[in-house]
Amino acid sequence: MTKKQLRKIYREKRLELSLKDKTKLDDLLLIQFQKLHLTAFHSLFCYWPIAGFNEPDTHLFSDFLFFKNPGLITAYPKINNDNGTMEAIVTDEATGFEPNAFGVMEPKGSLALSPEEIDVVLVPLLCFDKAGYRVGYGKGYYDRYLSRCRQGCLKIGLSYFDPVDEVADKHEFDVPLDLCVTPHATYVF
Repeated sequence: MTKKQLRKIYREKRLELSLKDKTKLDDLLLIQFQKLHLTAFHSLFCYWPIAGFNEPDTHLFSDFLFFKNPGLITAYPKINNDNGTMEAIVTDEATGFEPNAFGVMEPKGSLALSPEEIDVVLVPLLCFDKAGYRVGYGKGYYDRYLSRCRQGCLKIGLSYFDPVDEVADKHEFDVPLDLCVTPHATYVF
């Protein structure tokens, strides 16, 4: 199937989840995530889940990683609509967040981590395939950003659903995941 077809199907599948089902799936995702043997690292690029889209609760994972890696530098995306780029803005407990033009929560800070400084990225997705290619929301911000990250930066997806066989219309600039965690398995690419 194409990205457009998969986007429609998986948006609907996520929106059909009840709060009870979503909470259970988040708990199962966290259990799988906690089984990962991540070596010590210093920086995490995370995203704020969009509640209206029923995205996995990334706060569970960032809190767990911060607990396991005291002093972890955590950054969240900030979009520049003028030039279509994204930055990783460093945050802490005092950082305020506000919605951008798409309704996505962004940090109010301005201190950015360069892509080369990031060790782990939690990458948003609607679905993914058996080769690690993901279907996002179609704007390309993450693929452009991930292409600038250093080799060895770990790209992790979180999905409530198992992989599809193949995203039929992958683009040469699409950046595959290294891992994708689902409620019942972790896929390594």
